[in-house]
Amino acid sequence: MSVGTAKNMTTLNSDLCYDILKRLDGATLASASCTCAAFSSMSKEERLWENVCSSMWPSTKRDDVRSLISQIGGFKKFYADCFPLIVNRNVPEFTWSDYPEYPEELTEAEYYGDFDEFHSVSPSDFVSMVDIRYKDKTICSEVIWGIPNANGFNGWFSNCPFRIDLFSFPGRGDDHTGGATLSVADGLPLVTSMERERKDGKLWQELRDGIRLSWIVVNTKAKKAANLSSWSPLGGQRHWPTEKDFLLRFGSILPAKDIIPCQMVECILAMKFQVTEASGVETSLKLTELCMQLGDMEGAHINGRNSLLVLNEALSCDRSKNYNLALESCHLYSKVRSEIKEEKMRYESRLDKLWILGGITAFGTLCRYFM
Repeated sequence: MSVGTAKNMTTLNSDLCYDILKRLDGATLASASCTCAAFSSMSKEERLWENVCSSMWPSTKRDDVRSLISQIGGFKKFYADCFPLIVNRNVPEFTWSDYPEYPEELTEAEYYGDFDEFHSVSPSDFVSMVDIRYKDKTICSEVIWGIPNANGFNGWFSNCPFRIDLFSFPGRGDDHTGGATLSVADGLPLVTSMERERKDGKLWQELRDGIRLSWIVVNTKAKKAANLSSWSPLGGQRHWPTEKDFLLRFGSILPAKDIIPCQMVECILAMKFQVTEASGVETSLKLTELCMQLGDMEGAHINGRNSLLVLNEALSCDRSKNYNLALESCHLYSKVRSEIKEEKMRYESRLDKLWILGGITAFGTLCRYFM
């Protein structure tokens, strides 16, 4: 930029500058704030960041959510916390045999750690903001206050597998029983038959390439937030469990140091679509399931008590705007988990052989004894 151009920038009307900035996305707005003192000053305006957040996450348009974001530090802080993805660069080299056995007199929850830390984290402290897009069009936007069904029977939530189901949550007068729908009008390709789709997978590929998920978790007490989704699908299955079902998997790798022995867990966000119409005239999909679960290195689900501690820890972990880094940490975790599974299978195979050999030896000894 020339000196003359720079001087003209200072003479621009502030309303015009503001009008320019409010049309930018978050990343561009952050870059613009570094160009000159005028833009730097105006970019601190909360209204600009509120526009950015509402554009990215329609769930933040709700009055109760806007009030919550203001309480935890404002929209600029919220964007800075939730736009980058969670990254774990150092997945530990962990083997399944490192899992300790629980003493019979202790429960899993008692063995793992300090109950005082658990009591400082309550299910009611967490809020989930879920936004789903297909080809830049919002198809679902929901907010869950607290952890559903966490206040049931005494001890039930703490010791049972943790799970949040989006569409089973009866929330604040809204109808959460139904899911979102997609059709040809939204950009889906026409499917002449499921048999044809099974061969070419065109609908499946369009769905994987076009769908985006954001699952933001906020701790209202700690005033922290993070996006637990990978934004794009990490994988999935088509035609499972029926030929009309498509399962997509999102997630991230969360730190669990001093919470569970493997020190890292996978946040699993499972999204299921079902084909409700497939013909040469119309193709439509319905979102029938969206849930969050946490799994350890062996694939076992984490209980409610430890999951709350992991979610609380995740709000302070490393993040990056580089999607490839987040993807790399997920792939590394999957690789280590596969190695653990293979090692466990080899160990169990050797153990089975020893049991068989021991049985044969014992039988032979008995035969010689009686003969």
